[in-house]
Amino acid sequence: MADVATNRQASYRYHLLERWEAGLVLTGTEVKSLRGGKAQIKDGYAAVRDGEVWLYNVHIPPYAPATRENHEPERPRKLLMHRREIERLIGKTKEKGLTLVPTRLYFKDSHAKVEIALARGKDVGDKRQAIKEREMRREMERAVRVR
Repeated sequence: MADVATNRQASYRYHLLERWEAGLVLTGTEVKSLRGGKAQIKDGYAAVRDGEVWLYNVHIPPYAPATRENHEPERPRKLLMHRREIERLIGKTKEKGLTLVPTRLYFKDSHAKVEIALARGKDVGDKRQAIKEREMRREMERAVRVR
C-alpha cells in the first residue's frame, strides 16, 4: 500500500475516534494524477448525503498530458462503503461535534482507497497539551540518548 497523501494535521486538529476504509469513484485522469503522487487532503471532509458518503475539498491536480478531458480538481467524490457502515456513520455524525475527516489516500492493489476517521474537534487547551506532551517525549528521548 503506497500512500499518495496523508493528513498529518488531522491528529493535531481532532481526536480521532474510529477509522474506516472506503473506495473512491474517480475518473481516468484523476487516477493517473494520483499515481503521480500528487494530492492534497488537508482541508478535506466527508459527509453523508441522501444515503451516500461524499468526499469534499480534496484537491487532485489536473493530469498534465490530458488536454480537454481533464477533471475538476476539487469536485465532490463519491465514497464506496457497505450499507451497514453508512448507516453507522449516519448515526454517529448526527451527534453534535463529530465530523468525518480523511486521514490518508492510498492505493490497495490497483484500487484507490481513502481512510476516513470519525473525529471530534480539539479545543485550544487540548492542542497546547498535545504540544507539551510531544516536547516532553522529545526531552526524555534526548536525555536517554545522551546517557
